[in-house]
Formats: sequence, C-alpha cells, structure tokens
Amino acid sequence: MLHDRFPQFRIVEAASAQTLGAAMQENPEIELVLLDLAMPGARGFSSLLHLRGEYAQVPVIIISSNDDPRIIRRAQQFGAAGFISKSAAADDMSAAIDDVLSGDISFPSMVAERSEADAALAARLAQLTPQQFRVLLCIADGLLNKQIAHELGLAENTVKVHVTAILKKLECYSRTQAAVLVKSLENDHEV
Repeated sequence: MLHDRFPQFRIVEAASAQTLGAAMQENPEIELVLLDLAMPGARGFSSLLHLRGEYAQVPVIIISSNDDPRIIRRAQQFGAAGFISKSAAADDMSAAIDDVLSGDISFPSMVAERSEADAALAARLAQLTPQQFRVLLCIADGLLNKQIAHELGLAENTVKVHVTAILKKLECYSRTQAAVLVKSLENDHEV
C-alpha cells in the first residue's frame, strides 16, 4: 500500500527493533519512521523514546491496532509526530503521513486533551541522554551495574554515575522504582 501511495519515496522495512536500528544507521537520509509498538523487540514506548533520543530529527508515527485514547496520548507525550490505527482507511493513513512529512503532527481528534501525569513523565524521560536510556533499559531487565558495564562496554564506575543521574532525573528513589516505570511503558501498548 505504501509503495503505491508514495512512489516518490524509497521505503525501508524492518521486521524487528534490532533491524530498525540497523536500517537507521545504514540509511541516514530516512525522513520518517512508522513504528509498530508490537514489533518484535520494540519494548512498547521504550522503542519510541529510544528513537527520539537517537534520531531526534526524524519524526515517528506510531502504527497500532490499539487505538485506546490513553495509548494515543502517551504516544504524543513521548514524542511521536502522529498516530495511525491499523484499522484506519488508506486515505486517512496517507493524509497522516503527508501531514507529518510536511512538518505537522497527526493524531486522532479524540486525544486533544493531555494527561498531566503523562506530560510530567515524558518531560523527565526526555532529560535522559541516549546512553542513560540504554542503562535504564538494562536496569529494567534486572541487570546489575557490573553486567550493564559489560553489556554496554562501559566502566562500572561510569554505570554507577549514570544510574545516579537516571534516578535523580526520573525522581525515583530506587532502581526497582525506575525499572517499574520502564516496564509500565513497555506494557502500555497492551492496555
């Protein structure tokens, strides 16, 4: 469908979050990402936050079969430029993509109202550097500082510094609280 509606663009497909990362690195000219929160390895909204941190200049439209207003609001709060329901008509999908490519945003009208809690959480998460976000994902996976250091190729003291900064920026009192926050983001697409 996309090839037919947008013949002027080269479309790069990715079957998982890992292949999406590789595609982003291999194709720096990418102008738009259509992200399915249920894509293998996507980790819910964590994948959106990662993309926004690593490729802030590239707009992201969330594609989802779950068009619950809370999910759409979260997508907007966490930096998506648009949201397209998988049940949307082809013309609506094309219009949303056109809007975002022209610099606008595209969300269903029912989500104009924003949740203050979501806005506060999004603001705190936006303070994290890409490296801090990677450390946060490792914390959520239950890794210890030594394991995180090995996984990310960092010194253990550097990981400790990142963990301290993450807890402060997220206003969390423990690693567990930060992990629960990330897990709630990963599970939000299933609400």
